[in-house]
Amino acid sequence: MKIKTNSLLLALAVMAFGVMSFNITNNGDPTAKEIVKKADEKFKGNSSKATLTMKIVRPKYTRTMTMKSWSMGDEYSLMKVMAPARDKGIGYLKRGNEIWNYQPNIDRSIKLPPSMMSQSWMGSDMTNDDLVRQSSIVDDYEHTLLKKETIDGRLCYVIELVPNDDAAVVWGMVKMWIDTKDYLQLKVEFYDEDEYLVNTTYGKNIKKMDDRVIPTTMEIVPEDKPGHKTILTYDDIDFNVSLKSSFFSISNMKRIR
Repeated sequence: MKIKTNSLLLALAVMAFGVMSFNITNNGDPTAKEIVKKADEKFKGNSSKATLTMKIVRPKYTRTMTMKSWSMGDEYSLMKVMAPARDKGIGYLKRGNEIWNYQPNIDRSIKLPPSMMSQSWMGSDMTNDDLVRQSSIVDDYEHTLLKKETIDGRLCYVIELVPNDDAAVVWGMVKMWIDTKDYLQLKVEFYDEDEYLVNTTYGKNIKKMDDRVIPTTMEIVPEDKPGHKTILTYDDIDFNVSLKSSFFSISNMKRIR
């Protein structure tokens, strides 16, 4: 199995919100790209602040971490580990095209090269890129509306995403199931460049947080590792919070609590 080593925004939690103008297809549906864009804009908002719990499940053990995250548009994001004690203070920062990692045990910030973005993040089924959402799932892909299917009683658009020729991405293809009513992401399949399924993300535990209804739990299941999965749960999230670009700095990544 071969996976490209460049970075991509794993659509870990792309969900839909707001009113926008649509081009309508012959069957009355928005275009595939507009569906994905609406979903992407809902989850991100203009900015956000969240507390998350990540549970790494393995056949012989389970590991739990608590994190805080901040984001502003597509250019800025910051993630900080709060627990357990041995990992507390580890930080990840995206500022424009630069990705930085802070290791508190050596008090050192390291700029990550693109070759590291597809690597596992702290032993989970997520990648470094998933934590900082480097690329655009709207702009870096061609989108095709394949059909509609029902998941957990909700009718979904099934959309295929194939990377543009000049896009620096991890995946060779992505398939998304987005709820036709509320534009909730209920399922995403990620394929390598040979179109082998690598992992699947499921959106679960749908409820209202701040001003919108979203799946608050994302379960990531690798295809070829029985008994392995990573469960990411939003404990709380606020959208459109007041942040400035100066907040997303290397020095703030070190000191923020």
